[in-house]
Amino acid sequence: MKIAIIGAGITGLAAAHDLTKSGHQVVLFESAQQVGGLASGFKADGWAWTLERFYHHWFATDRHVLELANDLGCREKVFFSRPSTVMYHNGRFYPLDSPLTALSFPGLGWGMRKLRFGLTTLYLRLSSDWGHLERITAADWLTRWAGKRVYSTMWEPLLQGKFGRFAPQIPMSWLWARVHARTTRLGTFEGGFQAFMDILSDRVRQQGGEIRLQQPVTRITASTEPGVLVEVDGTEHRFDLCLATCSPHLLAELAPQLPSDYRQQLKHLHSMGAVVLVLALKKRLSKHYWFNLPAPAGFPFLALVEHTNFVSPDHFGGEHIVYCGDYLETDHEHFSLQKEELLARFLPALTRFNADFKPDWVRRSWLFRSPYAQPLPRVDGSGALPALRTPMPGLWMASMSQIYPWDRGTNYAIELGRRVAASLHSS
Repeated sequence: MKIAIIGAGITGLAAAHDLTKSGHQVVLFESAQQVGGLASGFKADGWAWTLERFYHHWFATDRHVLELANDLGCREKVFFSRPSTVMYHNGRFYPLDSPLTALSFPGLGWGMRKLRFGLTTLYLRLSSDWGHLERITAADWLTRWAGKRVYSTMWEPLLQGKFGRFAPQIPMSWLWARVHARTTRLGTFEGGFQAFMDILSDRVRQQGGEIRLQQPVTRITASTEPGVLVEVDGTEHRFDLCLATCSPHLLAELAPQLPSDYRQQLKHLHSMGAVVLVLALKKRLSKHYWFNLPAPAGFPFLALVEHTNFVSPDHFGGEHIVYCGDYLETDHEHFSLQKEELLARFLPALTRFNADFKPDWVRRSWLFRSPYAQPLPRVDGSGALPALRTPMPGLWMASMSQIYPWDRGTNYAIELGRRVAASLHSS
């Protein structure tokens, strides 16, 4: 079959890999100038490795990543380490990268609070049954079982930082997935994530696939013959099947022939955007990799990630790479401010991580933004997810909004891409 894939992010590439391997003619249309989507990277002068535009890492439990790396013959390039994670509390940063350090976190207090925190966390780690957890909010479940103090100290500030005003609506199933599957051992790819994406895209091409960069799709319609018409740059191309890996809102706009109720279903899948300021410093800011920054603490961003405490600065010309990232609604002013304006807001906060920090430590900086970065899960969310096969004949979709209850990331994007590829192959 001749199959169009919209989007050359990891979902589209994983699907293309399996489909071309099975002998299908695949054409990927990508609006950006490179493959990789949110996991794509860039390389500045003097760097040996690429750097992700939006901070990424894998977990030791990410079996779909490892399986695909094995298929590509590059498993030896995936490596894991255990960088330091800390959380802010009452003016200090405390370790939060193991069960023991979590239990010693002073914000929990003593006695029964620590016990309830430990027992609820253990339950979420060991339990595989999440169905009943999607019927209750994380706020209600944690308040009931961990206690109000534990919830307000440990979980509520992080949910508020991640989801803003939507934090009280987040289902417990989403938080279960984060606690259940994640590990303290974190992984990356030799050369950066872009190197992995390039190996995958090269394999797709070797297997007969075509990747057309800077080719945004403008319309998807049903063909008078069996199949689907995909419009690019004013020209329609006919395919037997089309797989859209873009955001649900974009698909609703691209495919006006979708039934109105289905298009409304797509538009009801909301998400948070991401704003990330990347800094290349001449000095090391801290000894930690990941800083959890609770919303009430007054930082101008949600998280600070010192990438070169995970990956050696030698790969980046000796520069120390720091991400200042946040998840925000797309009408937030940080989506419209210029880079210099965000630097003026963000840099003063870096003295809270290192009192010696000076603005002249910043050698260069980059600003990246995405309107579709973190799906907003909701109570009973599994019933609201659209099927991979849309009501429009020949049109399929696979977006990160459909990996519920799992959190967005390359591991589950790969799983989704390969799953929908199997369905397309057998259709």
